[in-house]
Order: sequence, then C-alpha cells, then structure tokens
Amino acid sequence: MNIFRKGANSRVFLIVMAICIAITVNVLLSFAVFKLGFPLYLDTIGTIIMATMGGFFPGVVTAVVTNLICSFFNREALYFAVINALAALFVSSFSRKRSLNRAKDIGIFIVIISILCGSLSSIIQWEHFGGPQDAIIRSMVDSTVEATGYNGFVVLLIINLILNFLDKGLVTMVSCYVMSLIPEEMADKIEGGAWMQRPLSKDEKRSIKEWGKDVRQSLRFRMTVTLSLVSLVLVLLVGGAGLRLYIENVKAERTKEAGDVAHMVAAVLDAEMINDYILGGDAVEGYEDTVQVIEGIRNNMTNVKYLYVARAEKDGFRYVFDARGDEGSPEPYKAGEMVPYEHEFLPYVEDLIAGKEIDPVESNDSWGWLISAAHPVKNSEGNTVCYVIADVSIELIADFMREYIFKIGLIIAAIFIVIVGYGLWTTGIYTSYPITSMAYCVDHFSQAGEDQDKLDDNVRSIRSLDIHTGDETEKLYNALCRLTLNQAEQMRNVRRLSDSTAQMQDGLIITMADMVESRDSDTGAHVQKTAAYVKIIVEGLKKKGYYSEKITPKFISDVIRSAPLHDVGKINISDKILNKVGKLTDEEYEIMKTHTTAGKKIMENAISTVKGENYLKEARNMAAYHHERWDGKGYPEGLHGEVIPLSARIMAVADVFDALSSPRVYKPAFSIEKSIEIIKEGSGTQFDPKCVEVFMEALTEVKLIVKKYNQES
Repeated sequence: MNIFRKGANSRVFLIVMAICIAITVNVLLSFAVFKLGFPLYLDTIGTIIMATMGGFFPGVVTAVVTNLICSFFNREALYFAVINALAALFVSSFSRKRSLNRAKDIGIFIVIISILCGSLSSIIQWEHFGGPQDAIIRSMVDSTVEATGYNGFVVLLIINLILNFLDKGLVTMVSCYVMSLIPEEMADKIEGGAWMQRPLSKDEKRSIKEWGKDVRQSLRFRMTVTLSLVSLVLVLLVGGAGLRLYIENVKAERTKEAGDVAHMVAAVLDAEMINDYILGGDAVEGYEDTVQVIEGIRNNMTNVKYLYVARAEKDGFRYVFDARGDEGSPEPYKAGEMVPYEHEFLPYVEDLIAGKEIDPVESNDSWGWLISAAHPVKNSEGNTVCYVIADVSIELIADFMREYIFKIGLIIAAIFIVIVGYGLWTTGIYTSYPITSMAYCVDHFSQAGEDQDKLDDNVRSIRSLDIHTGDETEKLYNALCRLTLNQAEQMRNVRRLSDSTAQMQDGLIITMADMVESRDSDTGAHVQKTAAYVKIIVEGLKKKGYYSEKITPKFISDVIRSAPLHDVGKINISDKILNKVGKLTDEEYEIMKTHTTAGKKIMENAISTVKGENYLKEARNMAAYHHERWDGKGYPEGLHGEVIPLSARIMAVADVFDALSSPRVYKPAFSIEKSIEIIKEGSGTQFDPKCVEVFMEALTEVKLIVKKYNQES
C-alpha cells in the first residue's frame, strides 16, 4: 500500500507537470500568432491534450490559466477564458464517449468545437467590443458588409466560424499526433491523476456505470447540482455586492461634487441682487458677468450636466440663472421664468420655501439620471433668497454597469467553471468514485452466496481498491475490508465444518446401506454401482439441459449422496424372503414390495428428526418410488410420467441396470449388451426416456464401472 501511495504521489506530480507544460505550449503559440498578427489563436493544443488524458478539471485549469497569462500581452484574452473552459468540458465529455483515434470522430469533434467556439467568440466580440478586435478580421467584416449589405454580426459569425474551423482543425491534428507519441504508461498515470484509490480502468468504469444505472440520482449528480447552486449564489452575491458598493461610492463622489459646485457658485453670487436679477434679467448690471462665472464653473466640472440658480416658490422654481453649455440641450430658462417642480422635489417643497437645506435628490426622467444638490443662498439678514442647484449626471454609471456586468460576467463564468470543476473533481476522487467502487464490490460480494472462490475473489477486489482518502471514507473502506475478509473466513470455516458433517453423514449412510446390503447375499457392491450410475445420469441430464429448473447443484449433490439409501427399507424384510434362492411366491413378492413403503417411513422419521431442507428428502423419494414405472404400472402408488420424483426416475434406471448386469441367487448376470438392450426396450414404458437417453450416451463410463466392480468381486 505504501508503494501504491508513492505511486499516487508520483502521478500527482506528473499531472501537475503536464498541466504546466500544456499551459506553456498554449501561451507560447498564442504569443507567436499575436505578434505575427495572424487571425488564429492556437491556444488550445495543451487544453485538448489535458482534457482528453487528464479529464475535465485539468483541462479547465489549463484553459483558464492560459488565458490569464495571455492577458499580459493581449488584454482582451481574459474575457475569452470562459470559451476555452467550455471547450475543455466538451473535449473531456467527447473523449469519454468517442475516440480521437478515428478519422470520423475527429471530424465530428472539429465541427462541433468550431461551432461552439466560433459562435461564443462572435457574441463576445460584438457585445463587448462592438465588433472584431483583430484588425484583419475587422477589415474583412467591413468590406463584406459594404459589398453585400449583410448584417455585420452575421458576417462576423460566418468569418469566425471559418477561422475557428481552421484553428481547431489544426490544433486538433497536432494534439492527436502529440498524444500518439506519449508512452502508454505515462498516459495511464496522467489519466489516473490524483485518484485517492487505485485508478479504475475503462472496463471497470463501464461496469460500475452499468451496475448503477437504476440509481435515480447519483451522488455525483447531487454534488454537481449542490456545488453549482452554491457557487452561483456566491458569485452573484459577491459580484452584486461589489457592483453595489461601487455604485454607492460613485454616487457619494458625484453627490459631493454637486454640493461643492453649488457651494462654489453660491459664494460668487450677490444675494442682495437676486430680486433685481429676477425682475430685470440681463438688463441688470452684473447679470452677464455672473452668468459667465457660473458657466465657467460648470464647464470645468465634467460631470455637472445642469447648473442653475432659482428661487423656491409655491408653484415651482423661478429661475435666476441657467447654465447649459452642451450642444443639443434645450434653450436655458430665462430670468424670472417659472418652472413647476419635478416629481422628486415635491416632498421637499415646504422646506425649500422655508429656505432650509435639503438632502441631495436623485431623479431619472426625461432630463436624464441625475443627482441634484441644492445649496441655499442667504442675504445679509440670513434669509434664503434662492438656491444654487447642481445636477450631476450618473448616466455614465449605467453604461459602465452594463459593460462591467458583461466583462465581469465573462471572468466570473470562467472562475465559476473552475470552482465547480474543482469541486466535482475532489468529490469524485474523495467521495463518489471510492463509495461507488465500494458499493459495487460489496454488492458482488453479497451475491457470491456460498461460492468460496467468488467470495475470495471479491475480497481481493475490495482490497485492491486501496482507498486512501485520509477521511471517513477511508475508515469506512478499512472497516469493509475487515468485514468482508472476516465474512469470507467465517464462510470458509462453516464450509469446513459442513464438509466434515457431510462426510460423517455420508459415512453413516454408507454404514446403514452396508448393514442392509450385508443381509442380501447376492447384491455385491450394489450400493456403490447404483450411486455411480445415478451420478452419470444426473450429470448427463444437466449437460443436456433437461429438467433445468429442477437440476440444481444442490439437487445433484443430494441425489448422489442419498442414492445408497434407496433400498434402506429392506431392513424390514426377513432373511428368508430376502435371500430366497428360487422365485418368490405372490405372497412373498407382496412382502418384498413393502421395502419401498418401509424405506419411505424410515426416511420420513429421519427427516422429522433433522428439521429443515436437507438431502434426506431425495433419499425418501428414491426409497419410496424407485420401483414406479413411467407408464404407471409400478408400485407402491402406481405413479406415472413426471409425477414420479425425478430422483426416483433416475434411480429406477440405475437400479434395474445393476440388477440385470449382476448375478442374483435366482439368476445369473446378463451380459452388458443384453442389459443395455433391456433398458432401451423399457424407455418410455418402464423408464423416463430422457434418463435412458443420457445413460446410453455414457455407456463407456458405465462399462468401466461394471468392469471395475466385477474385477473386485
């Protein structure tokens, strides 16, 4: 494990170095084409390589950092970082589903990424710059628009799509060639990245994905949504707070500027002449001189849009001076002219008439978006005779806000992608992949059942994950390793105990069968031979696919193990009948037939003693029904066809064949050929045809068994 963790550290170092090299390649090529004035970018070769080999986060980091560095020599590059970040996401997604080794996939990739980058680039250029920032592209757009009369944005879009097709086609070809030169071992390490476990192969990822397809919402999906929402909210809050703070600061500066201008004008006014100016206007001595002074002050203040002096009366402002120097502005109001109050001033009318100071007033109407500061002008007696009102325009703030929001939105979008990418990346390597891998392995472990080999394989699979996240996930992994290992060992111990118990049971069975057989003077090795024939038949049925719903590994084991007990009922038959040399009388034959019912009763008593499902149920079936016939003419119950238990139908063939091919006190042994012929003749009448079929197909094995036990006897 320590060796693997050292390998993980080396992979982290390798992927960091790969990102640095990719960024360097991007920046150098971008700098070269920028200085040469080519209308291409060539800044995505490293991005494509890292997104393909390392995944989406290394690709996104490469893209965004590349544009950040490029902004030092091309200040607009930072605003296009979001395009390259989205391109990195597309490359990563595309490379997981398709291969960049096939010409068809490469062609599809170039077309899609060219459309993506070309369209977004055109929108940013048109909205942010008012057109292409590159002189060559601008010239192409202008000349095309002039010649064709087409919409400028449409022309820019078409040109950008063509240029991006050339650019992305070139960088994709170069990227594919470079990736083909990278050694496979190094490529695997880069792809493994900083995994906090053994990197999963593509086949393992595919298997896990297929295994988890019934999950409604994966952990990775939920984390994606959560991180996206949290990041988006934070970005909006921080961006909104920054914009609000900026606007408030600008408004405060403009408000102070308006107040200072109003105060400056108030200082040069002769308050005692205000009434004369209202009545006589420019005919009054000193009026024109005062107008020039006010206009001079206004012209020196770039943010002051309107500057006027007026007296507050009940119906509105009565103008004294009105300075408007902008071209296209309405004619200034003349001295003595009454103008109704604007809506924003209505709450302050009483204070204005009373000559009090009022707070700055913000308005947004036909005159524009303004902040108005009113400064009272007092005469020698301390009475307010008029107000100097300076209107400062804040419309530039609105223009700036739109530009700010667009620019900062592009930058924040790139940062947003990096943040979400990092969150998903860390979630994947620390949580999603480890937990999914563990769940996948544990599920397979639970499905292994009693198969010791599968249990051991799954234990090795779980331990091979080597999760080392250093948090609760690693503790969970270690606990699962111990749990599955202990479970597998307990199952191994249970199996050993079970095998030992089974051996003991088999020994008892053989002992019981031998006790019965020892009373029958002419059934030498009958138990062993019939058991061997039963094994041949049941395995043949399994191989042929007959009775597949019935023949399970447990059924095969139960039938073979309990075969020696098929004649256990003979324990109740007297030696006189059992070993009679001649033919049995009808009465004796009826007594002999009772060994089936006696065997059934013995087995049922044993079953009632040993509770639960066990192999003795098949022993009961064979003991009770191995003399039933397929045509229903057998005993003890006259069952027919598949109503007869399968184990009994199998034993019927084995028992009769051994009786035919072995000597008895009442007859010599038939030849193997004769015995086989009799079995064939009984197919479909006395015996299950399928049992006879597989028995005949295994005659080579049957003859070996006959030869073996005949030699021993």
